[in-house]
Amino acid sequence: MAKDPVRVLVTGAAGQIGYALVPMIARGVMLGPDQPVILHMLDIPPAAEALNGVKMELVDAAFPLLKGVVATTDAVEACTGVNIAVMVGGFPRKEGMERKDVMSKNVSIYKSQASALEKHAAANCKVLVVANPANTNALILKEFAPSVPEKNITCLTRLDHNRALGQISERLNVQVSDVKNVIIWGNHSSTQYPDVNHATVKTPSGEKPVRELVKDDEWLNAEFITTVQQRGAAIIKARKFSSALSAASSACDHIRDWVLGTPEGTWVSMGVYSDGSYNVPAGLIYSFPVTCQNGEWKIVQGLHIDEFSRKKLDLTADELSEEKALAYSCLS
Repeated sequence: MAKDPVRVLVTGAAGQIGYALVPMIARGVMLGPDQPVILHMLDIPPAAEALNGVKMELVDAAFPLLKGVVATTDAVEACTGVNIAVMVGGFPRKEGMERKDVMSKNVSIYKSQASALEKHAAANCKVLVVANPANTNALILKEFAPSVPEKNITCLTRLDHNRALGQISERLNVQVSDVKNVIIWGNHSSTQYPDVNHATVKTPSGEKPVRELVKDDEWLNAEFITTVQQRGAAIIKARKFSSALSAASSACDHIRDWVLGTPEGTWVSMGVYSDGSYNVPAGLIYSFPVTCQNGEWKIVQGLHIDEFSRKKLDLTADELSEEKALAYSCLS
């Protein structure tokens, strides 16, 4: 029996990430090859013409799963009835801008979009925030959409998770699909902690710990971490644009695993509302290792955290607490 279409909202849909993301959703990369979708695309009025161009291309691509397209500059129209919201739109930091300036711009954007979701989205709508500062934007959204359950508001750290998998697979010259259970802890910023202490690689003689195979703790504790932390900046330097293809792909991965479940024995990294696990202050949106089942995520518990890791977890939590304070100061 044919499934009912799922309504998926993409904000900032005329931008680089949006342009890479909407065809992936329409092709079934996000929700599976048998799930019809209706795309809701939102952007700001100056981008209305470009947004209409994206809509024309979606029509021209004749995606069998795409059952409708809403392209609008009106937040209420965009949010009405949506089951999944991917919040890509945000205010980018420009040269000479202070962090507080960027934060206050994003606070006002996420405040208005949160209230539109609160009033008009479908019940149990799942929200993924991509726009930076992603963790804190997600927190603001949660603040202004109180009837959306906190477990339904997440931010994207899957891009960092995938970058970590990619670095390990290149270092060991193995398939990336054979590497699993890296963790991104904390903020989607340069304080995040890419952790391989629990990661394994599938080998002909069974699963082996990454540390055992890499045999280079110095690299794992230094260069590997900074490469993942600063990968976004390296891509901007090379491309003169920020990561769009990889960000779109990892947003699809995030939603797909959340909705359809993670494979047995595998966890992924998601920015979720902290309940105090691993002594991370409750009330932050913080990246943890999670497993997903039946549309729900659950933080992986009981992992050993060594002293080196503890410092890294605390450092990124401190930054998130500062960001939270800064964001809340912009509310007053």
